[in-house]
Amino acid sequence: MKFFIDTANIEEIKTAHDWGIVDGVTTNPSLIAKEGRDFKQVVLEICDIVDGPVSAEVISLEAEEMIVEAKKLAAWHKNVVIKIPCTPDGLKAVKQLAGLGIKTNVTLVFSANQVLLAAKAGATYISLFVGRLDDAGEDGLQVIGDSVAIIENHNFASQILVASIRSPLTVQKAAVLGAHVATIPFKILQQMFQHPLTDIGIKTFLDDWAKLNA
Repeated sequence: MKFFIDTANIEEIKTAHDWGIVDGVTTNPSLIAKEGRDFKQVVLEICDIVDGPVSAEVISLEAEEMIVEAKKLAAWHKNVVIKIPCTPDGLKAVKQLAGLGIKTNVTLVFSANQVLLAAKAGATYISLFVGRLDDAGEDGLQVIGDSVAIIENHNFASQILVASIRSPLTVQKAAVLGAHVATIPFKILQQMFQHPLTDIGIKTFLDDWAKLNA
């Protein structure tokens, strides 16, 4: 499973990258706005840190406008992936962009049917929002499992990207289900390192070492 970090905060990205576990980055207009910085400047700075896919989202809603915007974003850096919502116009744009060799990340996906549509349109990544599905009373992990099966059964090139992750357990279960990518907030990445037995083990080793050298 590939790990993308879901943030536009440069310090968080640098820290996670230094851990050696980050394969890419996802951003969106809300995350960029939270940083209060220029969109292009932030995306290019991220591309300098992480040598992997960096998702940058269009704000247009009509296919032709999305395509124009996507071409502009893709020209910024070879690693930029265009994030596009799962709508009829969005998938129309994805189809044309795929023909141009521009990678896409279809976002705001909530059903296996939407996954099937995005895969047929040629999406590079398909972002399933597991946490929001759970919030709505649906089984987000079941949708992930069904979606992975669809991709594998029909040999689609698209990759299932698990988004809206709220806990380390979701990452673990998504990995077991065969999801290709998880985009993880920095806080959740930190939590994935933690286990009380690790802390106890380190303390025991250090205490024993101190006794040996007493």
